[in-house]
Amino acid sequence: MLSVKHELLAALAAELETLSPGAGSKAAFENPKQAAHGDFACTAAMQLAKPLKANPRQLAQQLVDALQATPAFQRWVDALDIAGPGFLNIKLKPAAKQQVVREVLAAGTAFGQQPDNGERVLVEFVSANPTGPLHVGHGRQAALGDAICNLFETQGWNVHREFYYNDAGVQIETLANSTQLRAKGFKPGDAEWPEAAYNGDYIQDIANDFLAQQTVKADDREFTASGDVNDLDGIRQFAVAYLRHEQDLDLQAFQVKFDQYYLESSLYTSGRVANAVQKLIDAGKTYEQDGALWLKSTDYGDDKDRVMRKSDGGYTYFVPDVAYHITKWERGFSKVINIQGTDHHGTIARVRAGLQAAGVGIPQGYPDYVLHTMVRVVRGGEEVKISKRAGSYVTLRDLIEWTSADAVRFFLLSRKPDTEYTFDVDLAIQQNNDNPVFYVQYAHARICSVLASWGGDRASLQDVDLSALEGPQAQALMLLLAKYPEMLSAAAADFAPHDVTFYLRELAAAYHSYYDAERILVDDEAVKRARLALVAATAQVLHNGLAVLGVSAPQKM
Repeated sequence: MLSVKHELLAALAAELETLSPGAGSKAAFENPKQAAHGDFACTAAMQLAKPLKANPRQLAQQLVDALQATPAFQRWVDALDIAGPGFLNIKLKPAAKQQVVREVLAAGTAFGQQPDNGERVLVEFVSANPTGPLHVGHGRQAALGDAICNLFETQGWNVHREFYYNDAGVQIETLANSTQLRAKGFKPGDAEWPEAAYNGDYIQDIANDFLAQQTVKADDREFTASGDVNDLDGIRQFAVAYLRHEQDLDLQAFQVKFDQYYLESSLYTSGRVANAVQKLIDAGKTYEQDGALWLKSTDYGDDKDRVMRKSDGGYTYFVPDVAYHITKWERGFSKVINIQGTDHHGTIARVRAGLQAAGVGIPQGYPDYVLHTMVRVVRGGEEVKISKRAGSYVTLRDLIEWTSADAVRFFLLSRKPDTEYTFDVDLAIQQNNDNPVFYVQYAHARICSVLASWGGDRASLQDVDLSALEGPQAQALMLLLAKYPEMLSAAAADFAPHDVTFYLRELAAAYHSYYDAERILVDDEAVKRARLALVAATAQVLHNGLAVLGVSAPQKM
């Protein structure tokens, strides 16, 4: 049906160009709000009426007459009607919708994907400092980041996944001191235990392994403990490696991988922070006041100027962010997407201002941001706030162990990122239609069961006669299959993997309706093979969509 749509659009473009030179480039179809109005809608007559000083309905009739004479509309269109002030409603022939079944089966896992566009995009996500286990907020970020990466890959982008963290600073110092105290035998509640120390049981685990002189290996670092409780620097390095390894285990359980880990501390040791500050000074975009160095961020739309270097000589936290994003630009990433919590909202204007002021050629609006809210977890009807292991929050690993990685991914992606979300653990483990991930996965498994009962070669279904697929449920299902590629493109453009979850639930519902309306394994061989081809195509699109979300498509449930 994609090829059908392209043929019809080409015919529409040619006729619009005849009516008004230049109008052909704007040829487009819309989806009618009501299925009864047809399969495509076109508003071109109303758009052209004013510049052509014509009556829109008369112009619509002129367009209808011209289109009905084209080979494409004669071949694929059943009815072409005018509605309201000049809408064109297009109803396709069953044969037009049936084409999508062949397209899906021929493309397989590539259905919906665009060719390589030669563009590179860097997506930074999770970026959790190694001070404790990953919490459910990190889980939402991991699911969002990975799904957005997958979406961009379907659109032909070369995607680079990056994890940015700090292995120095106050938080890491607190981690080292907390671990040292545990190694010396102190615990939360003791008089010697600082109020700012980390209290989770994981700190004792780190201390025990440090005393045992264990070696820990993470994706980006490895360290062997000395076992000396007075070796604070060794404790720091061991604790960071230990928690990076723990993060790796969480991310592996979530099937998330990164191409690069980037250290904030390297921005200082390499001189990149100092260089970025000097660029801003040289550009005349800073000034001294009250012993501090300020950025003229109001020149770039910020609500007030921002302190860059405090009176004590230390840099504020957005300064290394500016240096970091200059490195992203210098590495050739013309598009960058940052997945962060909503608590980072205040830094966006000042980071973008710093990048503009640096004068290195970075365009306005760079980088893009996707901000997400935190997640409430409810279990047994009550909110869960504390994990014994973490000390103060529910970990990603808790959520996966209570449910499954598939459920966690699908649930965390099922709402817009900036929407408050409550994760219902009890719903996530239910095996019924109320559980959205079960509902979608069951549709796929149900189709696989039908195909297994048939026992034939799926490849043989690519060339079957599809003329038997004329029922309303079959037509609706095929029309929905045809919307998958455009849905992917829109979801990528809007950084909206939740659109994929909505689509998959709608597709699963359409399949279940079709299954209830028409028996598939009938005696009539031609009808049976046509229906098998349709459900095999549906299974393929369900599989493809779930893969974008990082969710499995089981063959049995």
